[in-house]
Amino acid sequence: MATHHHHVHDPINQGIISSPHGPETGEDHVHLQGAPPEEGDEGGVLKQLIYPDDTYTPEGVYWADLPLGKQLAFNGHVDNEETKKELSAIWQMMKVDPLAPLGWYFRHAILPGAGLGLEGYVLFSIGNLTPLFSAVWPACWSKYKECNETWVAAVQYLEVCGIIVGQILVGALGDGIGRRWGLIQDVVIMFLGLCMLVASWGTNLNGWVICYAWSLFFYGIGVGGEYPMTATAAMENATGAGKISTREDRLHRGRKVTMAFLMQGWGQFFNQVILILLLLIFHHGQGSPPYSEATAQWTFRVSFAIPAVGTLWLVYYRTYKMPLASKALNAAKKKAAVTGYDVKSLKMTFSHFGGRLVATAGAWFCNDIFFYGNKLFQSQFISVLNPGNTSVLTGWLWSLVNVGVSLCGYYLASFLIDNKFVGRKRMQQLGFFMDFILFVIPAFHYNYYANEKAHIGAFQAMYFLSSFFNQFGPNSTTFLVAAEVYPTPVRASAHGFSAAVGKLGALTAAVMYNYITTAQKFYVVPWFGLAGMLITAIFLPDTTGLDLKESERRFHYIRLGRESDYHGIAVHPHHLSLWERMWGVGKYYDPKLDYISKVNDLREEWAEKMNSEEDLTDIADEEYPPEVHNYFLRTHSSYSGEKIGREIQVNDNDEINEKKTS
Repeated sequence: MATHHHHVHDPINQGIISSPHGPETGEDHVHLQGAPPEEGDEGGVLKQLIYPDDTYTPEGVYWADLPLGKQLAFNGHVDNEETKKELSAIWQMMKVDPLAPLGWYFRHAILPGAGLGLEGYVLFSIGNLTPLFSAVWPACWSKYKECNETWVAAVQYLEVCGIIVGQILVGALGDGIGRRWGLIQDVVIMFLGLCMLVASWGTNLNGWVICYAWSLFFYGIGVGGEYPMTATAAMENATGAGKISTREDRLHRGRKVTMAFLMQGWGQFFNQVILILLLLIFHHGQGSPPYSEATAQWTFRVSFAIPAVGTLWLVYYRTYKMPLASKALNAAKKKAAVTGYDVKSLKMTFSHFGGRLVATAGAWFCNDIFFYGNKLFQSQFISVLNPGNTSVLTGWLWSLVNVGVSLCGYYLASFLIDNKFVGRKRMQQLGFFMDFILFVIPAFHYNYYANEKAHIGAFQAMYFLSSFFNQFGPNSTTFLVAAEVYPTPVRASAHGFSAAVGKLGALTAAVMYNYITTAQKFYVVPWFGLAGMLITAIFLPDTTGLDLKESERRFHYIRLGRESDYHGIAVHPHHLSLWERMWGVGKYYDPKLDYISKVNDLREEWAEKMNSEEDLTDIADEEYPPEVHNYFLRTHSSYSGEKIGREIQVNDNDEINEKKTS
């Protein structure tokens, strides 16, 4: 027996990846499918909700409690059935309109990740533009005769400093004033920063470099805020399908968040393509040096003006088309009777989830040594692949190939991140380990691979594969897990903190890489991959397949001071880190006691809503399938003498009738 959706309408909150229900489909509410349960049959009504068939066997055994062989068989069956349903849905869409799947992808993957796409475009253009600036203004950008070397280096690390400020500041503001205003604030800052970049000037070259650097710092504040805001909005916004049916959350949460995040890769791709086209346009169709100052000025300013137009449109879109972005946060605060920033939840996050903070922040730090270091100084690595090359265009073409390889990693991560055998944790460990191997080999044989022409192809393969495994691994997973392992009231703050520590890794790379050679970089980088793998193995829990609502339920018990009364799957050993298991966090896991607790929790929640002033239609349509609601109505009089002030009867035709009771 499963759930069934009704009443399709036009979605009102497109452009947010909604979890636990995926992109809003316009489906009003859910019903339980199958033969109607007999009156008073608790097992026939509630067990359908408590033991969903995508995570429990017909006997009520959680998939992670099965032996390994049966786990693989059970999850393989669920995944195969889900794939068939999705392919069937795509086919039905295409029969109506062949381009409908593209429209769905645009609304539910491109729009939610648009901010990260713009961020990827601008952020990594700095490394791409540096070779052009060095070729046109060598006295400033390479010989440092007209410009201060410290300010030239500051172009890269002031940008990262701005990101760190934005991640912490906007993360806290997003938890305090709401996700929607955080999203709007981010994109406004990014738009103003792009205007500053397009108009950056100075009375001399050094003055222009200073203006350029501070413009990037300001823009970086918006970029930094985009990380926690996009992640939390993608994680939380349950719209349309209700809060009971969380199948989409369990089976596709990671994919949907990662689909938004991979727009960062498309931003890098389009930046590289547009720079190549602009250079050819303003350099009279030629890619070879020498390049004029006018060519450089037009190329870099127009390259920043193009995303400014898209960012301005995004300001409009987020202001007028995303009204529900803070819905889940507001509900969590209402339940906890909190207004403003939830300081109590923040303190409890540090006391109960300290190991997770080590995991998300520490792994992100290690990853950004790889990711940002390689991207900001990509031109130096590419030069090894094509020794003696003086053409900026040739270097950009190699960079485009590298971005293409990275995109393959992004998409494979999106495809496998919800597979329970692969999952977040194993994927992150594999990515770190492969980056370690792919850098440590050329590190100790650098001359052999980088300076001997016969072996440069092998060096090239290892460098590009390191980009692939960085995306199919820590660069995608760190963004996801830093949002889903923390409770809603402080999710943006915890994500922002983790991302900010990660950007300290980028800052470390930005500063350090200015003072060491390319060969020395290969000696330094691998060990951060090894460290990231160990941090992941010890401190990171595996949340693949774990219902986000169940995590919220556990935190509710913790907040009430009843941690020992929670016996659900959020403390199942499979979903805990090695560190948490060592501290005995999973000792309270007990499926039988958890079933009793869930029944009581559902009934208490229902009774509370029935006595509230909420709209009755919302209670019946969005919170509970009619069968469950009617079951509670039939049995409420026996529940602790609870007085229910009103009733809603939902009939088979989905009509809602209200009446007062005493």
